[in-house]
Amino acid sequence: MKLLEAEHISKTYKIGEVEVRALQDVSLVIEKGEFVAIMGPSGSGKSTLMHLLGFLDTPDSGNFCLIGKDTSGLREEEYAFLRNRVIGFVFQQFNLMTRSTALENVCLPLLYSDGRIGDISRSREMLENVGLGARMEHRPNELSGGQQQRVAIARALVNRPLMILADEPTGNLDSKSGAEILRIFKSLHEQGMTIVLVTHSEEVGAAAERIIRMHDGRIVSDERQGQQRKQDSKENGIVDLWREAPKKKYNIEEFQEHFKQASRVILTNKLRSFLSMLGVLIGVACVITMLALGRGAGESIKEDLSRMGSNLLVVRPGSTKVHGASVEAATRLTHEDAKAIGKIPLVKRVASQVTGQGQLIFRDKNWNTRIIGSTPEYAPMKNQEPVAGRFFTAEENQNRRRVALIGQTVQRSLFGEEDPIGKTFKINRVSFQVIGILPSLGASPFHDQDDVVVIPLMTAMKRLLGKDYLDEIDAEISELSQMPAAQKAINDLIIQRHRLTPERYESFNIRNFADIQEALQNTTRTFGILLGSVAAISLIVGGIGIMNIMLVSVKERTREIGLRKALGATPRDILMQFLVEAVMITFLGGLTGIMLAVGVSWLISALARWKMVITLGSLFLAFCFSASVGIVFGLWPAQQAARLDPIRALRYE
Repeated sequence: MKLLEAEHISKTYKIGEVEVRALQDVSLVIEKGEFVAIMGPSGSGKSTLMHLLGFLDTPDSGNFCLIGKDTSGLREEEYAFLRNRVIGFVFQQFNLMTRSTALENVCLPLLYSDGRIGDISRSREMLENVGLGARMEHRPNELSGGQQQRVAIARALVNRPLMILADEPTGNLDSKSGAEILRIFKSLHEQGMTIVLVTHSEEVGAAAERIIRMHDGRIVSDERQGQQRKQDSKENGIVDLWREAPKKKYNIEEFQEHFKQASRVILTNKLRSFLSMLGVLIGVACVITMLALGRGAGESIKEDLSRMGSNLLVVRPGSTKVHGASVEAATRLTHEDAKAIGKIPLVKRVASQVTGQGQLIFRDKNWNTRIIGSTPEYAPMKNQEPVAGRFFTAEENQNRRRVALIGQTVQRSLFGEEDPIGKTFKINRVSFQVIGILPSLGASPFHDQDDVVVIPLMTAMKRLLGKDYLDEIDAEISELSQMPAAQKAINDLIIQRHRLTPERYESFNIRNFADIQEALQNTTRTFGILLGSVAAISLIVGGIGIMNIMLVSVKERTREIGLRKALGATPRDILMQFLVEAVMITFLGGLTGIMLAVGVSWLISALARWKMVITLGSLFLAFCFSASVGIVFGLWPAQQAARLDPIRALRYE
């Protein structure tokens, strides 16, 4: 039965400007179960013919028929299928994976064969059949030349191919090892295996039952020696194989093998892998740290504003202007204004306030500070509930009691380690009793917010500061969304109560803390985007580094790529292999970058006292971005590897 038929095959190579006709109008038929030796001097075209018979290369003209089916119009995936399931290759240079054991090398064709991935028992059986049962876990550098060639034969047989193609299988072996390899081929032939070997040795050729001699790209003789074995007429399931060809499925075992191979490459080339990861590592760490810094700044702003009351509207007197210069207070705020504002439905509560400076004296210590006179609503509206003691009551305010709450800076300056609650001190020579200590607000860019004394409003106006009008009215609004409507209502109320004409509308102003908060948050957001963009650029630079390293890796592993394709790897298989490797590098770089970012953020928070907020969202964003970098910048080198021609890759030096 005809297994493989070549009709009028020609192949020409171009070396510079010179054309080399490797094959010229070659036709031959290989019967199932034959042992064929293709012989001839160097340059006769015998290796080129073998590569064409094994679908590693394509002819310039002519066609091949496999069990009567023309193979000239097949897709690359179908040629890969034939190399995996129909042809078994044995190379002169062995072409073993140096980082893999003998068993892993034999398993390699199974990686690209549906339903056979991980079939360790089959691989072990093949190694035992060639006498290497005790050397399965040895790497190629731990095996002799003859043992390496036997591993290659076991690899060629593991998928039960229809035909073995061997290119100078004894060329790199001593006579004893060569004889052992020939005995293996004879044994396979006796079992019905079709064998085609290329050799220039008459001794090796004599082992075959048919010898094809070539010269200058032509077949000059085709002789049979000895009695031809009776051939089985069955097609050995080849029809089923044709049906399987376009239906290859990809499963988890294949991806596990890709990850295993990628891990091995990364561990073997530690320095190169580390340099590849470095750009991604720095980029991810920068992204997370910058986002943490920006988010921390935003949280700090929120906290500072919440202390002042983010739902507050502050009404303050303005001044009339003549030629752009303020000349006198135009609108004086009164208690009646505060009561009227408190009756607006959108307003939750109101606190009136006056301010001034005061000289504090306690025993032999004195301190100059800011004095605030307000009502009991001041504490909940400004988040100033005392950390020790109590706040004054409405009755104490109405009766002008001389009680005070002090900030923590005043406490340290006047009382030191002594408990100030119940102690009496003087403000501008007027005695006051300390009834509470205010919570710390920290320092602002303009003044120390803890350097303050709060006393009842009526006490401040009538007994201490001598003021008849309010310095400001604070109105707390029920909902943040109602701020604009409440601000308009208060504005209209003040205009109506004070009968202001349009030219005097600017004689008072209303400050909206929500507007301030939004402006600060927008600034923080812009700052965060800027920092994030800088970090993203570093990630892109890291990605370019990965691309360069992967391109170098493709060059270094060109022969490996050719071997994988010869064993049945499709372009997609090669693409996935290198893509997984690139993604794994970025994965490890991203993971290390996350740990570095957490450490750097902790140091910044501990040493600089800046608030750093790392969220799961920022970690996920940085990680996904790093993975995207690996995919994007690993894709082109992976595509370059996938597009390599198998025979050119095998010949690459």
